[in-house]
Amino acid sequence: MNETQRKQDDELLQLVTFSIGEEEFGVEILKVQEIIRTMEITKVPRAPEFVEGVINLRGKVIPIIDLRRRFGLDSKTHDKHTRIIVIEINNMIVGFIVDSVSEVLRIPAGTVEPPPPVVAGMESDYISGVGKLQDRLLILLDLDRLLSQEDMSVLNTI
Repeated sequence: MNETQRKQDDELLQLVTFSIGEEEFGVEILKVQEIIRTMEITKVPRAPEFVEGVINLRGKVIPIIDLRRRFGLDSKTHDKHTRIIVIEINNMIVGFIVDSVSEVLRIPAGTVEPPPPVVAGMESDYISGVGKLQDRLLILLDLDRLLSQEDMSVLNTI
């Protein structure tokens, strides 16, 4: 084992994990600003299909994206487990609706493999890797690629 490989195995990734449908996802904890319960979301006319609307979070208007719709899954009624993960992407604060937030995990970087071309029926464009845990796989999202430049431009006008 070379020095780079050993260093990579020693490096721990800190992730916030959440579920959408049957799949479990993870995002870098440093990108997450906060996790909140769902609140009243104001619809925005002519917004892209995956944009649920906007919320007022302590005086800031934040666009809210339904990750189920972003991934092409059927919508689901929000319940007591539904959460909004508030994240900064490309200097913009955005909220993502997820089915539930699971835990904060630390996994060795060496357990993450590059994504196969299609993961869980989704294009792998915005998947940075797949983490192998003892009894499950964790899909790691590349938040900077989750929204295209075009999507970001549209969100800036909301």
